[in-house]
Amino acid sequence: MGRVVVTEFVSLDGVAEAPGGEDFRYPNWSFEVERGPEGEKFKEDEAFGAEALLLGRRTYEGFAAAWPKYEGALADKYNGMPKYVVSNTLTGPEWNNTTVLSGDLVEAVTRLKAEVEGEISVPGSLGLVRSLIEHDLVDGIRLMTFPVLLGHGRRLFGETTDKSSWRFAGATAYGDGVLLTEFHRAR
Repeated sequence: MGRVVVTEFVSLDGVAEAPGGEDFRYPNWSFEVERGPEGEKFKEDEAFGAEALLLGRRTYEGFAAAWPKYEGALADKYNGMPKYVVSNTLTGPEWNNTTVLSGDLVEAVTRLKAEVEGEISVPGSLGLVRSLIEHDLVDGIRLMTFPVLLGHGRRLFGETTDKSSWRFAGATAYGDGVLLTEFHRAR
């Protein structure tokens, strides 16, 4: 059984919009803070430990435009691994090993979790993440909190129809104060 694990870069005030994107009031804001070699190693280990990527359409398009241009072990991992993009509008994805999941989100992700053994990583994809949380489909959350207040932008957490309980699984500080916190769904 697969585990859906969300990883998000967030500011102290909870903004998760475009941490590495240029189409935002504060472009590439997460790159202004050094994660250090240990923080980079964590991100690499996380990628190599995932069996598949689950992405929203916009995050998918950004990844699909970038990763095929890179070389090396990490690029090979991302380019070769199974990728699932949730979209009712995307057709004919060109990035290697991509499957479009359309229709009922709960049904599609439940089926995906039954088919994939191991971690299904969800980077970015704020709209998708909010829907996954709302439908209790997330098994783990990793937050890399950057020591910056943005005051503007889409936040990771919005209103939900019910509360959910999470178990603290650990915390580590990297580089110039980037704090990784990890939570597992308490069921």
